Amino acid sequence: MSGTIKYEMMILLTEKINETQLKTWALNFAKGLQSLGASEISVISRGKRNLAYSVKNQKKGNFIQINFLSMPKYINDFSHQLKFDTNVLKFLVLNKKH
Repeated sequence: MSGTIKYEMMILLTEKINETQLKTWALNFAKGLQSLGASEISVISRGKRNLAYSVKNQKKGNFIQINFLSMPKYINDFSHQLKFDTNVLKFLVLNKKH
């Protein structure tokens, strides 16, 4: 795909999600990325960890890393989906372009 850039997205989800729900959430989000034109999507669970500081009154969270290729114009759409998801505490999208 021409004009695509490699991205890495780190997502912090609430600790209330169990392992099955976490896998389902990640799969559904990956399908959403794919429907918006992302490709080469890989999802890596980084596990449940203690947080250095409280985020939305949570002291632990589940970390998910998603790597993908996408056109830059779609990044706002991905971010918009995450902003309104009640399971998401924080997220960060990094451009992996060298």
